[in-house]
Amino acid sequence: MNSNSTIGHFNVAVHLDLVTVGQHSSIGRSNWITGFPTNTVSKHFLHQHDRKSHLIIGQHSAITKNHHIDCTNVIQIGNFVTIAGYSSQLLTHSINIELNIQDSHSIIIGDYCFVGTASTILGGASLPNCCVLGANSLLNKNFIIPYRLYGGNPAKEIKELGKEFKYFNREVGFVY
Repeated sequence: MNSNSTIGHFNVAVHLDLVTVGQHSSIGRSNWITGFPTNTVSKHFLHQHDRKSHLIIGQHSAITKNHHIDCTNVIQIGNFVTIAGYSSQLLTHSINIELNIQDSHSIIIGDYCFVGTASTILGGASLPNCCVLGANSLLNKNFIIPYRLYGGNPAKEIKELGKEFKYFNREVGFVY
């Protein structure tokens, strides 16, 4: 934890290799944060030699409350990000049905992003800088164009957002 960062009550964080919380960032209350450590004798994920069970949160970012964050692989949350509302799931692992193995892929959320309530983000997906993921969306691929609203199931580009939006130009993460 870096200076002026906080972790609220009733959070569970187990089986992770690393958790980093940037300056002025927060993890609200009642979040379930899990991983699958790399130093285990389990047969799961043996094919992924470089896999890391890390949660990395940048500066001035917030994970609100009651989210499920599976860090079997790296989840990187940028600076000035809000994982908003309740009940979002960030899931880095699942069964690869073609190979019949447990498989995992990282999740990357860029700087100045807003993830709406009850969204699901799957391993291998990324949200570029200065984007919004609408509530109840499924992000299951890499998007690359910034300043966009993405949403739906599965998420798709909905519209362009203005570079002048104050959320994208904050110098303090907390939104009043």
